[in-house]
Amino acid sequence: MPDPFADLLLRLRQEAGRTQEEQAEAINAVSGRDTMTRREISRYENFENIPTNHTIGHIAAACGVPFEELQREAKAARARKRKGHADAGEEQDAVKRRTLLGSATIGVSVAAEPWGRLAFALSKGAKIDSPAAAALIDRAAELHVQELNLSARRLQKTVESHLDAITAALPRAGDHEGALTIAAGETAALAGWVAWDLGEHDKANAYYKVTSQCAAAAGHPPLRALALTYSSYGALTPKAKMEFLSQAANDVRGHGNATAAAWVLGRRAEEAAAAGDEVGALRALDRARFAYDFADHASEQAWVRFVTPYRMDSLALSVYGQLRRPELTSTADTAVDRLGDGLPDGGVVVLGDLASALLRGGDVDQGVYVSRQFVAAAEAKPNTMGKERASTIASSLPDSEQELGRHLRKFAS
Repeated sequence: MPDPFADLLLRLRQEAGRTQEEQAEAINAVSGRDTMTRREISRYENFENIPTNHTIGHIAAACGVPFEELQREAKAARARKRKGHADAGEEQDAVKRRTLLGSATIGVSVAAEPWGRLAFALSKGAKIDSPAAAALIDRAAELHVQELNLSARRLQKTVESHLDAITAALPRAGDHEGALTIAAGETAALAGWVAWDLGEHDKANAYYKVTSQCAAAAGHPPLRALALTYSSYGALTPKAKMEFLSQAANDVRGHGNATAAAWVLGRRAEEAAAAGDEVGALRALDRARFAYDFADHASEQAWVRFVTPYRMDSLALSVYGQLRRPELTSTADTAVDRLGDGLPDGGVVVLGDLASALLRGGDVDQGVYVSRQFVAAAEAKPNTMGKERASTIASSLPDSEQELGRHLRKFAS
């Protein structure tokens, strides 16, 4: 007769809508190791083997159920296996299992996705050591830099795997809970940005929501600013974009937030320019540049490491190009000089914004020239923002550049 614990594992997998192979992959994503196999899942579900407590933790995280309750069921199953028959109190245990499954009906449905596992883990607490916590936090910071030179598709799996690793560690965070919660939120926000870039808008919004939950849990408003600023790109109306960015600006006030403030204000300038608010756009851009004078993007919050001088150049180019301001020429010269002969991380973004700004500003010949440079750079060194810029450039090209426009639209799709 099948054991109740084996049946429980089977039902948890089925509730998550996974095959045995997919269940193994989900557990491997949580553990950060490629050790679980479809065969081992089958052995668990046929009661040929019982997972260790270490593996139980990964199964619980992958299925969105409490570790302690799943561990209790495994302990009872080991006792039954030793005795060779069910305990006399089996009916009471069956009630407990039904309760566990019932509490998981919502959790499991979202636990199939990384943001669901993170949301479930936020309320837990235990201990991991300092080196492990530091490694997870540092890795979160590195991912925000990788965004500058990896495509969204290549970056997505890496980001979501790291989010799973932090999620698995969070219930044992102990004194590191606050820092790991912030790192989890930073990683979730980047996962949302990558998802949005890939057209997975519902997934992106789910990631941004859990980022805000992390910000609240850690008492760290700048983290919410990250989610709001990313969200502003996908907001449906100019008013909604500015509301997101206004709240984000409030969240990054104060010491230690200069780089974040510069980015948020730069985005406000971009959106104000897009809405035709020249005075508001120029004022926000001046404030962004002033904040950046006091910034150190390499030592503030982990996620601001992508806000390099190149990124600030691209924001200024976007604003001046949309407004057709005379400052565009000198800003373009500065941006090109900063890029130098090579193409640094973030250079694709600058070339894209420069091409778009020149075309919008009326310098068509130079805009087409830079557009061709952008195409070569974007294909050689793609990043998560290349497609959006390709589409914008294509829409601004003159009719004589139809072939280039078709190429850019194909790249953007």
